[in-house]
Amino acid sequence: MKTISEAGAAATISPTVPTSYKRKQINVNGVDMENKNKQTNGITTDGAANGFYGVDPSFLKWTLRDVVNVAKHHWLPCFLGFGLLFFMAVEYTLRMVPSSSPPFDLGFVVTRRLHGLLSSWPELNTSLAGLNTVFVGMQTAYILWTWLVEGRPRATISALFMFTCRGILGFSTQLPLPEEFLGSGADFPVGNVSFFLFFSGHVAGSLIASLDMRRMQRWELARAFDLLNVLQVIRLLGTRGHYTIDLAVGVGAGVLFDSLAGKYVEWKQRKPIANTVTVKDGRRLF
Repeated sequence: MKTISEAGAAATISPTVPTSYKRKQINVNGVDMENKNKQTNGITTDGAANGFYGVDPSFLKWTLRDVVNVAKHHWLPCFLGFGLLFFMAVEYTLRMVPSSSPPFDLGFVVTRRLHGLLSSWPELNTSLAGLNTVFVGMQTAYILWTWLVEGRPRATISALFMFTCRGILGFSTQLPLPEEFLGSGADFPVGNVSFFLFFSGHVAGSLIASLDMRRMQRWELARAFDLLNVLQVIRLLGTRGHYTIDLAVGVGAGVLFDSLAGKYVEWKQRKPIANTVTVKDGRRLF
């Protein structure tokens, strides 16, 4: 018969060493967290990790119905895709304009009759130039009004962004004045002074004002400004005061700098009150 001490001596104690905690090895409510984490990050194919060793292309799962739905519900990207292919074919097969020839401008071709009318009727050209200058004054007055009277600086900041960028780009690439340019002392800038062609500050400034009017739900005024802006574009092409690309980029610049000014205003409004500038009645100036 063995004694207690002998039994204790014969027994072997194997201590259990706890394994390190690994979240991925845990099953939560029957869900394998390791595979779930891989699926969430898009690195599994049939349960196997494939971060650097394999792929699971999305387009291989497309069906004919998916393709039809894309064309039906996302027609704009499809149209733009066809446009990409079309203009790639045009660009790579079109003969370039030689350096000895004036630039080709489709807007000049379209407004050829208007150009002939204005060149043969200087008084009409001067009158339209004067009206255009009045329109530029309307843009400027509205943009300054929104800041100085209504206390909303976004449109003014947008115009500052736009004209500064226009000055930098216009000086960096100074395009030649079109050969058929019809100048007028009544046109803005008044007095037949020099100006940058790229890009159109007339168009961009008008669009900045129009976008602000839409934010304030001044729909009729916004539509009136848009109509006057279209007429302004036609006149500028007819007088050869801008190339078509100047006017198109002017539209894009108006939208871009309005957006940038909005982000700037939102950023400043998130800053502490100590860093803001206010007027006597407590309204925020910046």
